[in-house]
Amino acid sequence: MPISNFDKLLTVDPSKDVPIYRQIYIRLQSAIAEGLLKPGDRITSARVLAKELGLARGTVVAAYDLLASEGYTQSRGQAGTIVTPGLLLPLPSTARPAPTTANQYDDSNLYSAKALPFQMGLPALDAFPRKTWTRLGARHLRAMQPADMDYPFPLGLYALRNAIAAYLQVARGISCTSHQVIITSGYHDTLQLVVRALLEPADRVWVEDPGYPTTSLLLSRMGIKLVPVPVDDDGLVVSRGLQTAADARMAVVTPAHQCPLCLSLSLPRRMALLDWAARSNAWVVEDDYDGEYRYTGRPLPALKSLDRHGRVLYAGTFSKVMYPGLRLAYLVVPDSQVERFAQARKMSPAGIPEIGQAVLASFINNGHFTRHIHRMRNLYAQRREATAAGLAQALGKHMFIQPQPGGMHLVLRLVDDGSDKELAARMREHGMYAQALSGWSVAPTRPGLLLGFTNIDSQEYARQLGERMRALML
Repeated sequence: MPISNFDKLLTVDPSKDVPIYRQIYIRLQSAIAEGLLKPGDRITSARVLAKELGLARGTVVAAYDLLASEGYTQSRGQAGTIVTPGLLLPLPSTARPAPTTANQYDDSNLYSAKALPFQMGLPALDAFPRKTWTRLGARHLRAMQPADMDYPFPLGLYALRNAIAAYLQVARGISCTSHQVIITSGYHDTLQLVVRALLEPADRVWVEDPGYPTTSLLLSRMGIKLVPVPVDDDGLVVSRGLQTAADARMAVVTPAHQCPLCLSLSLPRRMALLDWAARSNAWVVEDDYDGEYRYTGRPLPALKSLDRHGRVLYAGTFSKVMYPGLRLAYLVVPDSQVERFAQARKMSPAGIPEIGQAVLASFINNGHFTRHIHRMRNLYAQRREATAAGLAQALGKHMFIQPQPGGMHLVLRLVDDGSDKELAARMREHGMYAQALSGWSVAPTRPGLLLGFTNIDSQEYARQLGERMRALML
């Protein structure tokens, strides 16, 4: 069956208020209604059309799914998508127009059906050991008993807490027991729990500048006063924090790979931070979101491993090392604060489903987790090098890649003093992900882009993306 030529001519306009997936839907639906696409005609695949238009495949898939749900098209598997045979076409004048009411809410940009190139915070999903994971999951589902269907324990499944404590002692140098580990549903849940347990409204908290925007947003919404503390090549400038707000109640830091600059907090700065916390009875939240991924030597020990006064709370997540949809993270609290956090956790609206926790515990205990980390560390080192080389080949003198010892994203500095926010916005409009570095900083900073490399699988692919980026810069 031949492919119709109509969708070869299809175009979209990112400047319009109408979402791009909706523009594709309207064009194809109108073509079917007007007889330009006839029943039985084959439509170009979503993958090919996305490539031709420079869009994320998920955007085209959303349009195709909408057409199929309304009966305009049918999927024939490997044979492709066709206009529904025998479709009774309406007259062109009666074709349904696109809704234009001002109150219409569009949620198409909240979630993407497919990750965009350079997506940050997303592990290499193509390399995840799905067969091993599903085999363990099936085993736990077959063994499920009525008692396993009760409300989950607020602090988390004991088997998983125990597995995490054992792993941290070996891999991150943290001496802790299972009762100090609390399972959460992600970083948001972790940070909210910390604030509920330890802080009062209007307390002051040090945050890194530049730093993770979500941290500042969450703390602000909970009534906490932010104290931005600058970051240099050695990490958080503790002396500036002391000058600005020595009486702060907490500091939230990313010591292994500073977010977003991927620099490591130096040992003198670590000791100065711990000394401040001990003297001031303050707390330090160590957000170790991707500490396992260091490519120059072995991963650094956690800041928590140096804590001798019980002032550090260690926050880890499985979103970066497993997959985000798992929605599992954890918090290690000082032994003296276990009861306090247990009481705060009881105020949470619900526990976390235990089936995923049980599967993850088996995954860790059977050695799969450690092997997975080692494989990903090697893979990411290769992909980081390939991505950097491909981008350098395409972008040349327009940008340079800032050196960094680890992490899951690259920091590209703009040579010219253009707007990184405008460039990042143009990239997203053309199906590529990017974050503007200036958007992560309170103080003025040199413009740059934050680009994830974990799902860029070759130097050639990176070069092609770099060519698209260069075209947007001209």
